[in-house]
Amino acid sequence: MPFNGSILSAPADPQYLLKGGLETHPNDVALISAEMSWTWNELDKTVENLSTNLRLKGLKTGDRVAFLMPNRTHLLLLYLACFRAGFVAVPLNYRYTTREIDYALDVSQASMLIFHSERGEDVAASSFAASLPLGLLRYRPTDPNQESFEDYYLEPAEKLVQEKLDQASPAVIFFTSGSTGRPKGVTHSLETLGWMFASIAEAFELTSKDIMMPASSISHIGAFSFALAATSVAAKVVVVRAYDAEELLPLLRQERPTVLCMLPSALLPLVRDHDANKSDFASIRVCRSGSDKVPLELEKEFETLTGHKIDEGYGMSETGLSTLNPPSGKIKIGSIGTANPGFEMAIRDEDGKEVAIGEVGNLWTKSRCLMIGYWDNPEETARAVHDGWIDSGDMMRRDDEDYLWFQGRKKQIIVHDGSNIFPQEVEESLLEHEAVECAGVIGIHDLLHGENVRAYVVVKENHDRPKVQELIDFCRARIGYKAPEEIEFLDEMPLNPTGKTDRVALKARASAHH
Repeated sequence: MPFNGSILSAPADPQYLLKGGLETHPNDVALISAEMSWTWNELDKTVENLSTNLRLKGLKTGDRVAFLMPNRTHLLLLYLACFRAGFVAVPLNYRYTTREIDYALDVSQASMLIFHSERGEDVAASSFAASLPLGLLRYRPTDPNQESFEDYYLEPAEKLVQEKLDQASPAVIFFTSGSTGRPKGVTHSLETLGWMFASIAEAFELTSKDIMMPASSISHIGAFSFALAATSVAAKVVVVRAYDAEELLPLLRQERPTVLCMLPSALLPLVRDHDANKSDFASIRVCRSGSDKVPLELEKEFETLTGHKIDEGYGMSETGLSTLNPPSGKIKIGSIGTANPGFEMAIRDEDGKEVAIGEVGNLWTKSRCLMIGYWDNPEETARAVHDGWIDSGDMMRRDDEDYLWFQGRKKQIIVHDGSNIFPQEVEESLLEHEAVECAGVIGIHDLLHGENVRAYVVVKENHDRPKVQELIDFCRARIGYKAPEEIEFLDEMPLNPTGKTDRVALKARASAHH
């Protein structure tokens, strides 16, 4: 039988997400980083100015606004302005290469790109950026004569009336790697975001007294949804600009967050930092970590240092956070928790039949948080969603208390520092090298990063074997952070019965040589 989280009474309203804070404590700080802070009144005024000035520039309801921005408070202002005015936010991974920037701009048909000036060279090299209908807008331009994104925070030349938007209209597109290796634009509406924020707020048991610190990229759905779920219940949000102890420890000490959300790759060095002590974490009531399996070593070290357990959860771009160990209930170490409010779940076999409790199967979820589809890709949408249910592609087992235990990925996606890397894309970049005959790529468990990318390469006959670093640099120039960390040369590539690279055999080889 399917199992459910609690029932959600109502969604949040992304268009008016600041309403609660404005009504109850308008002069308190709503948003803060080590660099700057905004009260609820200041935040509302600035978001209103920004949304109006962008409309005056020519943006209309439904237009896509792409942004290539690092973690800053300004990134959340951008989201809020887009939701208020009815623009579709298109956040780009800040580590994107020029090729990936072009792909996202092309697929989304963005009208404008807002970007940090430090990425100026990559944007200049883009084939699409210069021809965007409403052009480019720089955050902190190096040339004082250039138009600045911050100028749009000023009082607009005229006032515009903003009407209530259709809640079913698209609101955000998150690009993610799909089963084919080509990124798909996961599209959420104002309505699906509203249910998502409400579900997360209830799952974390958030109130206006909480202080949320989502210490990962707000360009990804995790930190994005955690931050805005907190905003929806009038809680304060702390934005982290970098994920090292030099940035994190002062914020922990000064802002005293109650909810901390971090990737294992950032949390482990923080816990091991010689300056970190128990008092730094004294304000924390929930520490959520995930995106992949949290190493047992990290679980033990965190509890020893802080006295708290790490609360694991699970989510995907298509649904947002769908499971969590209940903060005020039982936290089972190693489990990704139970179904979040508003979610229905089932564990099914390859034929779509539900498996017995304790048996492994595919996790299927159903929720009002589910995306409205993949942008401009009805075929992939129809392939992924069936009668309101979506197959996560991940293998799980369920215990007799409805807690879920992650068993592995049906898709062979590599999760490195919270980012999805598809083996095929890495293999294709390797095959561009003149000496490479064939390539196979797998993920290797790594305590710090979750998984590292390992490539196996067969060199063409009559070609000299290239140096490992040469191949790594060759890939980095093409796919950036997705390039392999390790390369091993083989005389022959293992193939499956259909003639494709046998990644299962490569996994077995890696385990045997561990």
